[in-house]
Amino acid sequence: MKKVVARAISTAADHAHPDARRGRGAISSVRSRYDSETRQAEDDGWDNLEEAEPLKTVLHEDSTRHIIAWNKSPDIPFDRSINPYRGCEHGCIYCFARPSHAYLGFSPGLDFETQIVIKPRAAALLRQELAAKGYKVATLSMGTNTDPYQPTEREQKITRSILEVLLETRHPLGIVTKNFLVTRDIDILSEMAKLGLVKVFLSVTTLDRKLARAMEPRASTPPKRLEAIRLLNEAGVPAGVMTAPMIPALNDMELERILEAAHAAGAREAGWVMLRLPWELKELWREWLQVNYPDRASRVMKLVQEARGGKDYVPQFGGRMRGEGVYAELLAQRFALAVKRLGMNERRLRLRSDLFRPPPADARQGRLF
Repeated sequence: MKKVVARAISTAADHAHPDARRGRGAISSVRSRYDSETRQAEDDGWDNLEEAEPLKTVLHEDSTRHIIAWNKSPDIPFDRSINPYRGCEHGCIYCFARPSHAYLGFSPGLDFETQIVIKPRAAALLRQELAAKGYKVATLSMGTNTDPYQPTEREQKITRSILEVLLETRHPLGIVTKNFLVTRDIDILSEMAKLGLVKVFLSVTTLDRKLARAMEPRASTPPKRLEAIRLLNEAGVPAGVMTAPMIPALNDMELERILEAAHAAGAREAGWVMLRLPWELKELWREWLQVNYPDRASRVMKLVQEARGGKDYVPQFGGRMRGEGVYAELLAQRFALAVKRLGMNERRLRLRSDLFRPPPADARQGRLF
């Protein structure tokens, strides 16, 4: 395992043969906005002699000394979050977090899904920060940047170790994920749910297996995500659905069907977000569209820009999540009518903060009672 270094790093993905990208979301390793040089792969003919080996996932250990990330964004309903991983092997091509990989010297393209940074000390760091004098409890969020239940969590169990600390300290938590793996932790989540400390949202982008396989290649299939919603709710863990992102002329026609399927699985809360294309993601998204859906690429981008003031993306608070204009307003109305018809969002579960009991400042010190 390698220590992560914040600089431009050359990886196998920089020169990947097209066959090696099978099972990955991005088409290329797009240059990061911080790169001082440009790399371009050239085909000399030799790579075509035999099938290329698929790109492997490489883990890097993060040496961070803090685990809680704070934000003051007025259009986000939480002020703190935890990300056990940086980068995400799910490979969702639309992921707005891809550009954050540039901070580490990696490409937001193939590197984002093959060069994964893990935080093995996350639980210990969380314990320290919750024990800090003056800490004021409020809901923590997981899955706001990269998925806490991406494939490497099966072996690393970093997310599970965080849950154990949060249950022990009676700390409220909200989770967003695309992976059925969340059901592995029903034992902990159900105990938290009994105390009113947790709720989970499964992100369901499409019910179309072919689209899901191309757009989010290593995430759980749509039926498995719906099954996760059902199993969580049956175990007493409130589980809702995020129809996110909604993409014009690609999956937006499925909005009502996704909500209906999630409702049938037990979801009673729902949300939606419009496709966001910050920084390098604009290039990655256009590249993916041209390769996978060339027949509708221009139509998709026309509607995206229509909802973004004529641009690919406008990062202003308040509008970045939903867009603006006729198309965005129509989508918002469709969502509102669908959830009303289904009886969703009639009651928003408020998680409890009054049960919090900070851990001892010295990890070696146990509790008296």
